[in-house]
Amino acid sequence: MIAIIDYGVGNLFSLAHSLKAVGAQAVVTGDAKEISRAERVILPGVGAFGDAAKKLRETGLDTLVREIAGHGTPVMGICLGMQLLLDRSFEFGEHIGLGLIPGEVRPIAEVIPAELKIPHIGWNALDIRAPHPIFANVRPGDCVYFVHSYYGARCDESVIATAEYGAPLTAAVARGNVCGCQFHPEKSGDVGLGILKAFCEWDGDAAC
Repeated sequence: MIAIIDYGVGNLFSLAHSLKAVGAQAVVTGDAKEISRAERVILPGVGAFGDAAKKLRETGLDTLVREIAGHGTPVMGICLGMQLLLDRSFEFGEHIGLGLIPGEVRPIAEVIPAELKIPHIGWNALDIRAPHPIFANVRPGDCVYFVHSYYGARCDESVIATAEYGAPLTAAVARGNVCGCQFHPEKSGDVGLGILKAFCEWDGDAAC
């Protein structure tokens, strides 16, 4: 069973529907015991980093996610959920993340040409930088859907894919049994479904 963590942010039921479409059993829950029993855990999220981090702390789910990751359970963060996996964010101040993957969250405005629109919204091809089991079904040139104004920075050793938007922006990160996607696989058609399916089959071993 896959636990989709419900902490008050994210398009949870769209994600649950996509997991069902690839044959996975998933539950949307904020119950610590149910999350702890899950074979895999997904941390979704949309909105502001500071608000989301606060909600995780207030519910104690920040500590739980760290414990689950420490036990070797496969964990995936999606969009803001990926950003929360990093050490800190500089979105409207400085906020502490989960620290499961080294790095920080910074405005894409710092690295993209001034004429490009923010937020970055749309389909972009994945540039796979390092092989990883979640990309087992991804082919060269496959595109996924992004909606974001901030990106994962100073996390080069953990970057497994980038996407070009005036500059190569972090599209996915991984460290051990923890991975994250800046894009929305649940909104990325067959390519996204293939990534979710691969995650459902992943045992947490980073080797392909």
